Amino acid sequence: MLGVDSRRLGPRQLETIGYVSENQRLPHWMTLAELLAYCRPFYPTWDDALCQKLVDDFGLSLDVRIGRMSRGTRVKAALVFALAYRPKLLVLDEPFSGLDPVVRDDLVHGVLERAGDEQWSVLISSHDLEEVERLVDSVAFLEEGRIILSEPMTTLQGRIRQVEVTLSEPGAVPAPEPSWMGVTTAGRVVRFIDTAYQGAESDARISGRFPGARIEVTPMSLRQIFIALVRHRRAQLQESSK
Repeated sequence: MLGVDSRRLGPRQLETIGYVSENQRLPHWMTLAELLAYCRPFYPTWDDALCQKLVDDFGLSLDVRIGRMSRGTRVKAALVFALAYRPKLLVLDEPFSGLDPVVRDDLVHGVLERAGDEQWSVLISSHDLEEVERLVDSVAFLEEGRIILSEPMTTLQGRIRQVEVTLSEPGAVPAPEPSWMGVTTAGRVVRFIDTAYQGAESDARISGRFPGARIEVTPMSLRQIFIALVRHRRAQLQESSK
């Protein structure tokens, strides 16, 4: 992390990393002003002007005790002191869980606009794949603590497609190609996911495998891709354990 083994981070690295977590514990007895005053001396790069702008942008009151804030407001408060010192890396762990859509939108715009202006890196860990899909440049899927996929979002969504083939008449289905997964058949309809889709080249190849058939190729959301990959992996593991 920032060129240092994450198990050996020291003060020099920690003062350049911002962190906001779903379960982050803030001192409820403090007002926001007191919390910011407490945090300021720890960070040489603390920017009072930026801090005040974030407070204003998020509509926060400095004299309200944190314990009296709603959950969404507490997340906003945590973001203020995580961003006020202009971190090189911002780590967000399930930051949007349980928040209403308006608060989510405020946080998304506040974080992304600031990150874009300041050239910060943002690492988001979340189960909310719909929210993540519109935020990130690169995505990694974790299953039981292991990375099962890591690549740019545009590459991932460009190469994976849902394919539906409607045969002109019932008949034998050709053997699946190595890049196909989740092949199912219902009457004259064959469905599968092509994990190596390449536009017109793949269209021609699929048409050649199913002469005379009607073929529909559909992009998939990040959530759909994740579910499909995990189900495929689990099916493989079950098959190998037999």
